[in-house]
Amino acid sequence: MRTQVAIIGAGPAGLLLSHLLHLQGIESIVLESRSREEIEATIRAGVLEQGTMDILTEAGVGDRMRAEGALHHGIELAFGGRRHRIDLTELTGKAITVYPQHEVIKDLVAARVAAQGQLLFQVTDVGIQGVETTQPSVTFTHKGEQHKIEADFVVGADGYHGVSRPAMPGQEQRNNYQKIYPFGWFGILVEAPISSEELIYAQHERGFALISTRTPTVQRMYFQCDPTDHVDNWSDDRIWAELHARTESNDGWKLKEGKIFQKGIIGMRSFVSTPMQSGRLFLAGDAAHIVPPTGAKGMNLAVSDVALLARGLDQFYKKGSEQRLQTYTEDALKRIWRAEYFSWTMTRLLHTFADATPFEREMQRAELDNVVNSRALATSLAENYVGAF
Repeated sequence: MRTQVAIIGAGPAGLLLSHLLHLQGIESIVLESRSREEIEATIRAGVLEQGTMDILTEAGVGDRMRAEGALHHGIELAFGGRRHRIDLTELTGKAITVYPQHEVIKDLVAARVAAQGQLLFQVTDVGIQGVETTQPSVTFTHKGEQHKIEADFVVGADGYHGVSRPAMPGQEQRNNYQKIYPFGWFGILVEAPISSEELIYAQHERGFALISTRTPTVQRMYFQCDPTDHVDNWSDDRIWAELHARTESNDGWKLKEGKIFQKGIIGMRSFVSTPMQSGRLFLAGDAAHIVPPTGAKGMNLAVSDVALLARGLDQFYKKGSEQRLQTYTEDALKRIWRAEYFSWTMTRLLHTFADATPFEREMQRAELDNVVNSRALATSLAENYVGAF
């Protein structure tokens, strides 16, 4: 096989990059270890910044997002028995859309199939060779047969556990920044009416909770838990008792219950691996960086990465210049570190730390009070949340 760009990973980053390149007349092949059914059925949260919405719309894959996604103009911070609204649109002129990641993937897969793009699912034994040359290649097994793709560039968008990041040359010179948090999130999907028109981020002495939505009849909720816990330890009654305790406020608002049809526990980490490129191999999305979900930045960072890569590859093929490709890591990290900072700040601000002193707990509450009572601090939070810069 021969292509211009070989892309490993059919998540939002890999699929969107392939589609953006297609719109620029650049060929690509996307390799994915899972089946199409699996990637479209893996339920993930999705808070899309204004910039992400704009990129998807301009790429022609935003129709369903605009029709079915929930446009939110604010969020609520709940603590001390009260809810406080942060008006994102009034403070920044922008909004966010709640539209799950797997729905974005469905839209992107459909677009690539309609354009007769090359998507190969259920590939195994992926290997990357020659990235320090101008003729890198990717080997893999598909339907029991071994194959080789010769390409001009290889893009690894296959996540934290993928093959691309370990294949990056010069591992001993790489900077790996990581923080593992001492808690996780217990997530549930619920058949229930909407409890709140906007996301609620709740800080409570028992731990953090998040109330979100998927559709008018399906809701997504999370609460802070021990990352080593097991879902079997949590009956439905225990889950609802915990969520009620952490979210109910003095104004009489109550969470609406329903049938829980999915439970899961996710760990929390911050991670950045740099540089994000070596020779003709580039990393994008979770292959290069992870953020805790508190800041709602994961998919937005992936979209930002591939938008930069698409512009760089377009410049290379149209003008013969590698200037934008050479500065890809530097340009991407400017956004990545701001998002890492915001996600870390929101995580620190809203979660309960078991080893926190009484003084530290009071400082946490004072910081929340400052945010909701200061227009300047509320604007700073809103700007980071919507990705205003």
